[in-house]
Amino acid sequence: MNKKELLDRCARNGEERILLGRTLDKLDQVQSRGVPAHTPFLSPGEQAAVTDLLNAWGRPRHLFWGGYPDSERNVCLFLPDWLEAEDVRSDPEGPLAALQAVFPANAALSHRDILGSVMGLGLGREVLGDILLPRPGACQAVVLRESLPIFLSQWESAGRWRLSLSEIPLDQLAPAPAQVKTIRDTVAALRLDAVTAAGFSLSRGKAAALIAAGRVSLGHRECLKADRQVAEGDVIACRGLGKCVVKEVSGQSKKGRTMLVIERYI
Repeated sequence: MNKKELLDRCARNGEERILLGRTLDKLDQVQSRGVPAHTPFLSPGEQAAVTDLLNAWGRPRHLFWGGYPDSERNVCLFLPDWLEAEDVRSDPEGPLAALQAVFPANAALSHRDILGSVMGLGLGREVLGDILLPRPGACQAVVLRESLPIFLSQWESAGRWRLSLSEIPLDQLAPAPAQVKTIRDTVAALRLDAVTAAGFSLSRGKAAALIAAGRVSLGHRECLKADRQVAEGDVIACRGLGKCVVKEVSGQSKKGRTMLVIERYI
C-alpha cells in the first residue's frame, strides 16, 4: 500500500488527511535517516487517527508522550532502532520542556485564561501540551522544546496578571489526581447507546439522540452508530457531559444482563 492509498483508507476528511500526511513525513525521516522525529502535540482524537494510520502501516516503533504519565495531549515520537522509549522519557534535553508560571494566589486564573494568554502570543495549539494547575498562584505547561525560547521571552502575563516564568524538569510536573465517580450498572447489550446511558445517567433514547447528533465519541473518534459494540477499556465522551471509561465488564447477572463498572470523570 502506497502513501496515497493509505491516506485514502485512513483519513476521514481533508484536515485529517493533512495531519496524517505530515505524520508519514516524520516517519519517513526516521526510516530514511535513522534519526528520531516527532509530530506536534496531538489531541486525543488526533492521536486516535494517527494510531489507526500506524496500525495500517504495520505498527512502526513509536511512542505517544506528553511529559508525564497519563497526559492528554501528546506528541507521537518515532524511534529509530537504536533508541528506546525510556531514553526519550528521561532525556533532559528531549523534544519536550516544562514551564512553571507563578502569579498572585488571588488571581484565580483558569485553564481557559492560561490557554488564551498563550494563543495571544500568536503560537499555534500544536506547540502546547497539557496545562496543569497544581496549586493556587501557579500553573505548569508542557511545550515543544523548540518553542521554549519564545515562551520564556514573550509569555509575560495572563489576563491582567503578570507571570514569573521559569523552566522546570519534566519530573516536577504535578498533575492533579483525576476525580471520578464509580458507576456499577447492567445493560442488556454492550451497545454504545446502552453504555452511554449508563455512564451519564441518561435514558437510552436520550443517549441514542446524542449519538445521532454527533456529540458522542468512542475511543476519541466520533461515532454515529448507536449499536456499535463497546469493550472493556473503551473511553466514551459526550460534548457537554464529559467522559467516562469502561473499567470492567464483570459478566452476566442472574437476569442475563451484562454487568459493568464505569468511571465517570467529574
